[in-house]
Amino acid sequence: MADITTDVLVIGTGPAGSATAALLATQGVDVMVVNRYRWLANSPRAHITNQRTMEVLRDLGPEVEHEAYLHATPKELMGNNVFCTSLAGEELGRIATWGTSPASAAEHALSSPTAMNDLPQTYMEPLLFKTACARGAQGRMSCEYLSHEQDADGVTATLRDRLTVRDFTVRARYLVGADGGNSLVAEHAGIPLEGQMGVAGSINLLCKMDLSAYVAHRPSVLYWVMQPGSNVGGIGMGVVRMVRPWNEWLIIWGYDITKPRPELTEEEAKAIIRQLVGVPDIEIDLTAISYWTVNNVYATHMQNGRVFVMGDAAHRHPPSNGLGSNTSIQDAFNMAWKLSMVLKGQASPALLDSYSPERAPVAKQIVTRANKSIPEFGPIFQALGMDGSFDHARIQANMDARCDATPEAEAQREALRQAIAYKKYEFDAHGVEMNQRYSSGAIVTDGQPEPPFTQDAELHYQPTTWPGARLPHVWVFDTKGRKLSTLDLCGQGQFTLLTGIGGQPWVEAAQAEAAKRGIPLRTHVIGPRQPIADHSGDWARAREISDAGCLLVRPDHHVAWRSPALSADPAGDLSRVLTAILGK
Repeated sequence: MADITTDVLVIGTGPAGSATAALLATQGVDVMVVNRYRWLANSPRAHITNQRTMEVLRDLGPEVEHEAYLHATPKELMGNNVFCTSLAGEELGRIATWGTSPASAAEHALSSPTAMNDLPQTYMEPLLFKTACARGAQGRMSCEYLSHEQDADGVTATLRDRLTVRDFTVRARYLVGADGGNSLVAEHAGIPLEGQMGVAGSINLLCKMDLSAYVAHRPSVLYWVMQPGSNVGGIGMGVVRMVRPWNEWLIIWGYDITKPRPELTEEEAKAIIRQLVGVPDIEIDLTAISYWTVNNVYATHMQNGRVFVMGDAAHRHPPSNGLGSNTSIQDAFNMAWKLSMVLKGQASPALLDSYSPERAPVAKQIVTRANKSIPEFGPIFQALGMDGSFDHARIQANMDARCDATPEAEAQREALRQAIAYKKYEFDAHGVEMNQRYSSGAIVTDGQPEPPFTQDAELHYQPTTWPGARLPHVWVFDTKGRKLSTLDLCGQGQFTLLTGIGGQPWVEAAQAEAAKRGIPLRTHVIGPRQPIADHSGDWARAREISDAGCLLVRPDHHVAWRSPALSADPAGDLSRVLTAILGK
């Protein structure tokens, strides 16, 4: 007999694991989450927090969302990605990023009730883990996963208490591997992976120094330093990343992965920092040196029976585009409601089979996009004449040449402008963040074709109520005229049916199905003199159905099914759809 029993055992307390535990605990599921270390994230690794992730925190409750904003650097201080020869030196160009340019800011404001921000992992993890434990999750630190065995009824995991060096077993109905880029759970479960680990090496130098004089007038998260002698080989680029404005920083410096890893001394590390800042005598409080590798790996399937993987265990990539923590938390949002409904007997275990078809394509997409962003720096190097040679004087001359009054210099300047502007595919790829459309057994389209993207799908979010897409956000109003997001009408572990005047038969059918199945299913009629009104008309323009049609929305805000109009048999249609999705 196992030493401990639980419904769900989560290995790892990073963004994926802690979010899973928080969501499951909120929905009343017995969950245990373990971490092999003594505490949570010890470095501010992930930090860009996009709107979709903030919607998950909003779903966890206003106290969670508001605390995230409290600790985060707001969007207004994120956006001037600067290219320079050093922070104190010449600026080569800049690009407005993370939704801060006027056009992008408007798109972000129209797309979500939440705001993008910069929340380092050292703040995000404690927020999610605290929420999980406060709502009933059993959290254990210094607890190492060793192995697992699964059978028809559950999973038995062997763990080690690293304080007592005692092994013990946990019996769970389901196991979630959120144990990072070297996931043992994924390895033991035989999760199929594609790609290559360790394609490049990087060094993080965490430090404190006051750089207000060099950055406060051009606030940003990232400053890209292009200089002869920078980085490995002397022709590359270093990164100065803001952790807290404007006195805590992470310096990123590459090393040759084909050679032994360098072991920097404190003085060598400070020399690198001073070189990138461009102030030889700046005072530095160096707090940590760490090493990591750039990976290009994704899981082609994220489930083996009762074992699931998520987060870095399933998608391993560089920090380009800021997708890691975000995708990890969104994996959890997809998984948690399904586990909850299955464990409560409200759905067949077959519902869990929809997790991988929905999230594995996202894993492939974001790993591909993040790795693609790295060589997209190439045109900037080319425009500056950083041609791959080790002749620093020649490189500097090439960079200087762009200031000449010649046709060649004018062409060089234009090439640099275009090359920097193209980096919007890394720094303002709103569509990559928001355009996920699912296709699985937990989505019923009734043959309705997917609407084509009318703009670049990587750069621009295109809202639609086509089944599989996230429900569009617009502001609607309660009886006192207070505005609510359409997303606020949904979620919190429940299905939601949205209809309008003339759609009362859908409401009656939904209430009957909820009672018969014992599932949480709320209904909202949106229209004049209803509890929810569409005073601005934005909902009528976004819903893509008639007043008497309906949208069935899943607990993770994705549309499960829609009927463009009132059908001849609302009760029969809704029963058919829920049976297809829930398997019962």
